[in-house]
Amino acid sequence: MTKHEKQLTAAAVVLAACLGVPSTANAMHIMEGALPAGYCVAWGLICLPFLMAGFFSIRRVLNENRRALTLLAMSGAFVFVISSLKIPSVSGSCSHMTGTGLGAVLFGPAVMSILGLIVLLFQALLLAHGGLTTLGANTFSMAVAGPFLSYFLYTVLKKLPVNRKVSIFLAAFFGDLFTYCVTALQLAMAHNSATSFSAALRENMIIFAGTQLPLAAVEGILTVVVIIGLESYARPELKAVGFLKEED
Repeated sequence: MTKHEKQLTAAAVVLAACLGVPSTANAMHIMEGALPAGYCVAWGLICLPFLMAGFFSIRRVLNENRRALTLLAMSGAFVFVISSLKIPSVSGSCSHMTGTGLGAVLFGPAVMSILGLIVLLFQALLLAHGGLTTLGANTFSMAVAGPFLSYFLYTVLKKLPVNRKVSIFLAAFFGDLFTYCVTALQLAMAHNSATSFSAALRENMIIFAGTQLPLAAVEGILTVVVIIGLESYARPELKAVGFLKEED
């Protein structure tokens, strides 16, 4: 690892250590015990093929270029830090940024399934943020659904006459919102006995929207800022993973 790569890795570790400590432990993704056992198992099984694809994708990326390890570590640290900063929202969950759009535009969505799972596991075990029984549901919403939409939007916008930074902002913004649409869907599917599914979904979406819309905008801006920093200080690494072309 070069001196520059060591500096980038050290900066990511320091940032995670400084910002990744929660003040309380009462705000969650979908918290432990909030979903019936059948739903927990089902969401975990749904995630399995995405996790397998993510494992093979990470192995391929690292085999092709070891420089990608630094960016992978930074992408994971970015997810850990900003998804640990949470605002209480609807009962059984919370609102927070996800950070998965950054890794999705750099490496593709499959990679983020593994990075997201690792972050969610650490948060559940060390920060009481989320839960082990709901790990599958949280992984699908934050590490599968959100990144896939971010990657899809960025891929489409790259083919259009849209500024790259605007494309990155929109990808991160809508990926964040989609994560919470899926979370609202998961909660509505599991808890609609007192009302209809559509009413439960609508209620969850409305409650989430109040906090998540501004948070999604902040996440879009932060993602663009990080990309600007990487373009300034890590251009060889960005070219190595194919984010920048040689002529850029």
